[in-house]
Amino acid sequence: MRKATLADLESLVRMMTEFYAEADYALNPSRAHEAFQALLANPDLGEVWLVQAEGRDAGYLVLTFGYSMEYGGRDAFIDDLFIRSPYRHSGLGSALVEHAREVCVDAGVRAMHLEVARDNSAAQRAYRRAGFAGTDRQLLTLQLAPTTHAP
Repeated sequence: MRKATLADLESLVRMMTEFYAEADYALNPSRAHEAFQALLANPDLGEVWLVQAEGRDAGYLVLTFGYSMEYGGRDAFIDDLFIRSPYRHSGLGSALVEHAREVCVDAGVRAMHLEVARDNSAAQRAYRRAGFAGTDRQLLTLQLAPTTHAP
């Protein structure tokens, strides 16, 4: 596992394309490229980690930073977590989540959040094993600009 750099842009966009295709989202590669480039260039926004297996990029995790009045300080959001199909159920995703947790603790982050599809029970189980729990709140979004994908 290692922190991604600008040199990893093409690999990250390829994996994001695979990730979004699994959910039947068509990714806009140039917008994804721009989003990764901005994030990788500014560590105040967040961090991206790559995980490798068998000498190949096997997945990635995107962690973004914010601030929460409810938690009284910095919070973080696991924005993307993707493990390529041949490497799933090998502990790589769990290792990425645990690494993100450690980074957050070290950085004084007071809460980590993530979004998971209601019908993705496998991912929900994995996140709950990592300590994530549902809340009585619902994530609502006001879209102010086009998404990186088109549903």
